[in-house]
Amino acid sequence: MSTATKARETVREVAPGYRASRTLPLRVEALRQWRRRRTLVMGGVLAALPFIMIIAFAVGGGPDSRGGGNNRITLIDTATASGANFAATCLFVSAGFLLVVPVALFCGDTVASEASWSSLRYLLASPVPRARLLWSKLVVALGFSLAAMVLLPVVALAAGTVAYGWGPLKLPAGGALAAGDTVPRLALAVAFIFVSQLVTAGLAFWLSTRTDAPLGAVGGAVGLTIVGNVLDAVTALGSWREFLPAHWQFAWADALQPQLEWGGMIKGTVVSVSYALVLFALAFRGFSRKDITS
Repeated sequence: MSTATKARETVREVAPGYRASRTLPLRVEALRQWRRRRTLVMGGVLAALPFIMIIAFAVGGGPDSRGGGNNRITLIDTATASGANFAATCLFVSAGFLLVVPVALFCGDTVASEASWSSLRYLLASPVPRARLLWSKLVVALGFSLAAMVLLPVVALAAGTVAYGWGPLKLPAGGALAAGDTVPRLALAVAFIFVSQLVTAGLAFWLSTRTDAPLGAVGGAVGLTIVGNVLDAVTALGSWREFLPAHWQFAWADALQPQLEWGGMIKGTVVSVSYALVLFALAFRGFSRKDITS
């Protein structure tokens, strides 16, 4: 008889009135994760980035003071135009890698860390059903990932408004978004970035259920995400690149156009959610059959 079967038999025979839904409540798991040092460190890094960029622009004289003959205007060139521009710039420079790290960290560390501490088997012996344990950890990990993505633009918008003033979002291609439209558009951009990172979350979570080494799960997810970015840069792949989640990671920029464009974000959402659902399903299926020894 497997360990999981024995646990279920024990629940039925020894614990009358047992309710699986009452085990490992989300608030308990969230509090446990909140107290982790890596959560506080990651929050501090994301909150500090806007201030570091403000200092860099102050020391360097601002993006408009750059020399060179390149007349092509980018989002970074408009960073100091307003607080909204600064927030958009912070998203632009961090979406490709920095925002990948907290997703991989929170989702990849959550199960593997319990195994590395040899506490996973005690959680299951509480008894917490395996599906309930994974569900609680996944919901909390995704919640912290979303909070990390919201923290950066919120701090950037506040700090940028103090440093550069409140005003319309100046677009590199010309024109501007009215100041009243910038917050909803930035919120939409953050929402898409979160959805696009569900692939990284699913990959990290699946690896977390397969290994007892948190660093392996986190590093594996980040590494494969980088591989996806490299493959997307190979133009010889042609239309096959559209099946790569990395191909759509900057489609959120369509939310910052005078006329909102949905095409790229919809395609990116379909690709990301499809991959993520498969990876989450593999995590739950594999963990339900895994012999827990740590």
